[in-house]
Amino acid sequence: MRRITWVLAIIMSVALVLAGCGKKDAASVVKDLNAVSDKLESKQGAYQGSGTMTLYTGEQPQEYKVEVWYKNPSYYRISLSNVQKDVTQIVLRNDEGVFVLTPSLGKSFRFQSDWPDNQGQVYLYQTLLRGITADNNRQLTEEGDNYVFEVAANYQSSALVRQKIWLAKKTYEPKQVQVSDSEAKVVVDVKFDSFKFDPEFTKDSFDMQKNMATGTPSQSTVAEVDENGDPVAAPAGEENAEQVTAEPGDFGVIEPEYIPAGVTFKDYHKIEGNKDHAVLIRYEGDYQYTIMEARPLDRAVSLAPATLVDLGFTAGALTGDEQQTLTWMDDGVEFRITSANLPLDEMMQIAASMQGQSGK
Repeated sequence: MRRITWVLAIIMSVALVLAGCGKKDAASVVKDLNAVSDKLESKQGAYQGSGTMTLYTGEQPQEYKVEVWYKNPSYYRISLSNVQKDVTQIVLRNDEGVFVLTPSLGKSFRFQSDWPDNQGQVYLYQTLLRGITADNNRQLTEEGDNYVFEVAANYQSSALVRQKIWLAKKTYEPKQVQVSDSEAKVVVDVKFDSFKFDPEFTKDSFDMQKNMATGTPSQSTVAEVDENGDPVAAPAGEENAEQVTAEPGDFGVIEPEYIPAGVTFKDYHKIEGNKDHAVLIRYEGDYQYTIMEARPLDRAVSLAPATLVDLGFTAGALTGDEQQTLTWMDDGVEFRITSANLPLDEMMQIAASMQGQSGK
């Protein structure tokens, strides 16, 4: 009898050990992720990651090298480099504000913004954690050494509906993210090739001037438009200053693949005598809007107040109230969509459809 009891005790002990080593359910993993999130919010919270982001929004897939730095409480540095065009843009947040930098052009936008609070960016670890913990209908599966969560997408574009997030089982570091549209088509795919918690950053890692010095800047001016989207003449004296800079060449006009329902093309014309080689494309119908394209002779520009808009392939600036303008840079060309009634989500879809296209 004692022998049987002893054997049963051993069996129960082994069973308990095996149960402790069993698979974690979604609730257990989410509890761990909340602990990871709390650590990031602690005084020493920091991470550094890099990978490749592929966008399937234009004529051809576009690849970007992504590098993300974060240090508590609110220091961020995100570098996006277009693999095909060898152009790098940096989104920076420090004690002075939020900046979007294009070092090779010497161009900087400054925002009065709390970005990225309450705004999702697919390459930010905090965004992925929030997406998982906030969705009570999350689905969890396992693939080798990774947990795979399928949850609702929560980004500025309503076209992004669902996302799959791969996390390493041992460390919970991100491995991959796929964001899909309403037709389950993958629109954004991010693959991390490295990720490190608690890295050491230098004092000037998040300094604006230090990051601007990573490129070779060139002076220029920026074409401005009025409340109707029409060009504004340069202030007196500014035109003479432009004459000492090198004049850029013309560029092919890039037309959007996406046009909202109920909208048609109205007209197109080049702005004569404009050293920025600016062109205007106008659309009419249910929405009326103007697209301006220019290759500006650059200078630093401050936009305040402005809202930073994540376009995926770059960061844009939304300005205005009743009349709104979405501005972004791509391959040295400045784009502006200006309208009094075009919703931001439509602006973003138009911008995405112009990305990666060759000019006509």
